[in-house]
This record gives sequence, structure tokens and C-alpha cells, in this order.
Amino acid sequence: MKRPDDGILLVDKGEGEMSHGVVKKVRSALRQGKRYKVGHAGTLDPFATGLLVVLLGQGTKLSRFIMAGEKEYLATLELGVETDTLDPTGRVTAVRDVPALSLDHIRETVRRYEGTIRQTPPAYSAVKCQGLRAYALARKGLPVKLKERTITVHSISIVSVDLPDITMRIRCGGGTYIRTLAADLARDLGSVGRLKTLRRLKSGPFDVVDAVFSGDISSESLVSILEKGVSLRNALPEMGEIEVDSMLAEKVRQGYQPGWNELARMVDTVHPSFKRIENDREVFMKLVSGDNLLAIAKKDDGEGGHEKVKFERVFS
Repeated sequence: MKRPDDGILLVDKGEGEMSHGVVKKVRSALRQGKRYKVGHAGTLDPFATGLLVVLLGQGTKLSRFIMAGEKEYLATLELGVETDTLDPTGRVTAVRDVPALSLDHIRETVRRYEGTIRQTPPAYSAVKCQGLRAYALARKGLPVKLKERTITVHSISIVSVDLPDITMRIRCGGGTYIRTLAADLARDLGSVGRLKTLRRLKSGPFDVVDAVFSGDISSESLVSILEKGVSLRNALPEMGEIEVDSMLAEKVRQGYQPGWNELARMVDTVHPSFKRIENDREVFMKLVSGDNLLAIAKKDDGEGGHEKVKFERVFS
């Protein structure tokens, strides 16, 4: 990355670390007397490990787009014991025998959780409840009532079974709580359960194999680590992009909002991304100029049927 404060950094978070602790470490290493904006795209619980997408500078504007991407996890469910947090860090709330379970029965039960399903977030989560984070209420022993939500689980494959442990590889959409999925599955298997281990392998197009270990991040190592960073333009590789000239790019940065026809004239051929936008106004696209990401936009009907380009994010 040309500028270390703009883009994203893939980090392999260690067990016991808080996600915001990793962000703080990166910010501290970057600062060196200056102020840098740093965030992340999707929290990992302290007991969990794996891919944390850290957002640097203007990369924080990409949060909603990266968080919406598909996730992949390696998770181990421990049957027979349940905790209030549904993970190893909580207080034991239930203990139950583990029945004899065949691999075929486990696979058959797991298949019920694939597809579009309804799920209630756990009490120990960052979901808002009565104006507060649910975990803040739960920690005080107050009742937490959260609404069911629709989630998508693309696939669950059984990696190994060594009862009481069942290890699974899970591909799912954003907003899925693997702790809840594990606890619900345990009950369907005739017992109770908690998530014993959790590791995020992928987030959108990014893989933990390309990440730097969080324990290696320091002011001294940051220069070499940032060489592995991802630029703003490459941070959303699955999103179509349209090249604009430098003159229009500068006008956009100054607040200009072009009409759709004006943008169309800049596309020499029938660009696949542009054609898709023409047919679906809700599809986002990247506007790029040279090596730089200029904006993320979508088509907007505008007033009087005048079609414009609606900017969701603009980058300097």
C-alpha cells in the first residue's frame, strides 16, 4: 500500500485477545506521533481465533461492504455441557448425558441448519436490547429478550467426531452466531452443548492464510507487515468497477454528482459491471481512477426520472 493509513490489513487474531485490542495495537504501531483511524470488519470473541479484517484510514468506509460478505469457520461443538455465554468462558448452566450418536445421524441433523433459517442471537452479544448492548444486560443478571432474525447458512460439513466433540466447517452469511448454531444443534442431538473452539478461516474473498499473526504486530515490524496490506481499490475484488478519467474524478471529489448517461459515455464497450447496474439499481459498483478507488456508488432514479449516480462512499 502506498499509504499505510488507507486500506485493509488481514490479521490472524490469537486466542484470548479482544478484537478491539488488536485494533488498538495496530493503531499504536501506526501512530508514531500522528493520528490514524483504525477499525475492523466483524468482531471475533476473545476465545476465538482467526481472520480479523482490520480497516486502516479510509478503509473504515468499507466496513459495511466487507462485513456483508460470506464467512467460513472451523468450529468444535462440545456436547454435554452448556454455559450462559455458549462458549468456554461462561458459567455452566446445564449438564446432560451425551447419547450414542452415529455419523449419519449427526450429518442428517446438521442438514436442517443449512439454507435460510431463523436464529435468536445469544444474550452475550453486541445486539442492542432496550437501548443497550445485550451483553451489558446479561452481565448484570438482567433478562435479555432478543428477536429472531433470518440468517443464511450455505453449508456445514463434519470434519471429525470424537464424542463429546464434533468439529465442523461452516460457511455462512453475515450476522450468523456460531455459538447459537452450536447450542441449537446440541439440543437437536438430544443433549446440550457449548462452542469449544472457533476459528474464522475466511471473510469475503480474504483467507487467514494471507494474514499476519497479531502477536507479530509492533512499531518495529509494521513497515514490513504493511507491505502485505490490501489497497482500497483491491479491498472489494468481487465488486465490479468502472474506470473514469482524472477530470471527472477530481470533480467527484469536489462534490460533483454525475448523471448516469455521463458515466455511460466513459465506458467504451458494454462493460459487464455497467450492464449489471443498468438492470439492477441496487447493485453497487466501484468507480476507479488509475490505481485509486474513487467511490462506491449505485444507480439512482432521481427526481423527474433523471437517472444519477448515488455515492455511498467517496474517497479522497
